[in-house]
Amino acid sequence: MSEPTSDGAVTAYESIHDASLRDPEAFWRTAAEGIDWVTPPSRILDDSRAPFYRWYPDAELNVCFNAVDRHVAAGRGEQAAIHYDSPVTGTKSTMTYAVLLERVRAVAGGLRGLGVARGDRVVIYMPMVPEAVIAMLACARIGAIHSVVFGGFAPQELAARIDDAAPKVVLSASCGVEPTRIVPYKPFLDEAIRRSEHQPEHCVVLQREQLVAELGERDLDWGDFESGDAAREGSECVTVAATDPLYILYTSGTTGKPKGIYRDSGGYAVALRWSMANLYDVAPGETMFTASDVGWVVGHSYIVYAPLLTGATTVLYEGKPVGTPDAGAFWRVIAEYGAVCLFTAPTAFRAIKKDDSSASKVAEHDLSRFRALFLAGERLDPDTYEWASAALGKPVVDNWWQTETGWPIACNPKGIGLLPIKAGSPTVPVPGYDVQVLDGAGTPVEPGVEGAICIKLPMPPGTLPTLWGDDDRYVSSYLSAYPGYYLTGDGGYLDEDGYLYVMGRTDDVLNVAGHRLSTGSLEAALAGHEAVAECAVIGVHDELKGQVPRALVVLKSGVDADADGERIRRELVARVRAEVGAVAALHQVDIVAGLPKTRSGKILRKTMRELADGKTPAVPATIEDASVLETLTPVLRGPSA
Repeated sequence: MSEPTSDGAVTAYESIHDASLRDPEAFWRTAAEGIDWVTPPSRILDDSRAPFYRWYPDAELNVCFNAVDRHVAAGRGEQAAIHYDSPVTGTKSTMTYAVLLERVRAVAGGLRGLGVARGDRVVIYMPMVPEAVIAMLACARIGAIHSVVFGGFAPQELAARIDDAAPKVVLSASCGVEPTRIVPYKPFLDEAIRRSEHQPEHCVVLQREQLVAELGERDLDWGDFESGDAAREGSECVTVAATDPLYILYTSGTTGKPKGIYRDSGGYAVALRWSMANLYDVAPGETMFTASDVGWVVGHSYIVYAPLLTGATTVLYEGKPVGTPDAGAFWRVIAEYGAVCLFTAPTAFRAIKKDDSSASKVAEHDLSRFRALFLAGERLDPDTYEWASAALGKPVVDNWWQTETGWPIACNPKGIGLLPIKAGSPTVPVPGYDVQVLDGAGTPVEPGVEGAICIKLPMPPGTLPTLWGDDDRYVSSYLSAYPGYYLTGDGGYLDEDGYLYVMGRTDDVLNVAGHRLSTGSLEAALAGHEAVAECAVIGVHDELKGQVPRALVVLKSGVDADADGERIRRELVARVRAEVGAVAALHQVDIVAGLPKTRSGKILRKTMRELADGKTPAVPATIEDASVLETLTPVLRGPSA
């Protein structure tokens, strides 16, 4: 179900999108009015060093001031800024903007007391606790550059990030709390520093009662740090250039060395503030619930910065979509805090659907203030879209973007006006993005024809200006394949209405006897079966056809795989033949207990494909549960049909 749409919404979107491409400087000059500047921009875009474009090159601001101070000054001091909800620890608390300001000033003062100054880096290695958000904002307050590393990352991955960012200080916690275990952070941090060439001067450790860490010579207790003399003195906001980095966020690289995506301060603030009103339709004073983690780009943008830049209230949720305690967890949070929208990954909804296929728990909660569900991070298959739409009776809005872009490339712009929803499509390119689908020669293809999804340069504000300390790698990774374009790495097509269809990473395209097939189309056919909770298709090597597809399917709770497995397999093969065609040549369907995923919800198709082909893959450090992959390995290593 979706909200009524009208020709007016289509006209409004087309007008705004056209204006953003026809005169981007005028468009982003107007958008910049949503930010409080120390020195307002007189120049909007510097293209003198293309392809290294810079937005607002002569402007100055402070992002923390825009996210906290200005709302207190405007009378929002007693409004809730953060609702902290932690079912894994049984803890809840609410922090007003006034209290948030007080604590951010203190931590910023503490950092300055440790010698952290404008341009210095601070690594934040923390769980989903309020102190993680406070730490990010405190860095922004003093012009330091934060790099959040997902709490619990393995020591070698943390070490690589410490060496690349060279932080003066690491802010951490004693442990993370999962539904079934306690994850000790301090031993991981100590081992990472032991392996690092760069040695941070200090580590500040938030002691959690679930596991208290032993502190060493370089370590400080967070409680003492936040209440010490430097913290009591506090810190006012340091003015930075709009082009100064706000943060570095690492994403996996094909070479094994993580890529440091860096985000500029001014363009990011403008883009996020604009997106909250125009894409997510969230106003000051309203509550947004983003079920992600501050270690990911979605957490940076839509748990922390965008809601607070807007003067909205954000929910910091330390829990899971199921198991903490059940598949009604998200509905409870929405009802309890009056959230107007939920932003999460399709994987979370597949987990909820698996545990509560009839969506019976929705009715147990008052969702009267809830207006829309936003999904991103993994392709939204039509079946999950239909299930979520029926369960909630609200618009289900797919949006597609990347760590590199920092905010959506394509979505249904709810704040401008919902366009007709097409299942399987994140709808249309967002204003500011000139999205084109190119063939191997760099020529735009006809509507309906698959190719490489690219973005014509310059990209809008908020996207990466380059990689941290590595301009050459930025060019070779993203810009060299199609000069004048940013290569997203995803394949797909635009239809005759301008709707974008993202069919998967370009290395997930199967080549079956010369026919190119996207895993997305095969997975959509499988996901439509009533017994399927989630699925993945990989292409495995075949001597005759080059590649053949192999499906891995997780069944819904209550389906008896032993009794009905063979029937379900036959039906799935028939569905693919009927919906995709005989050329797909799907013959092998493995019913499995779970699929390996990253913590952000992406299914590790490449890792599974390499295992099936007999290779030894480099398992990403971001894997959610390595035991799932261990269980799957003998299945994948087995013979392909």
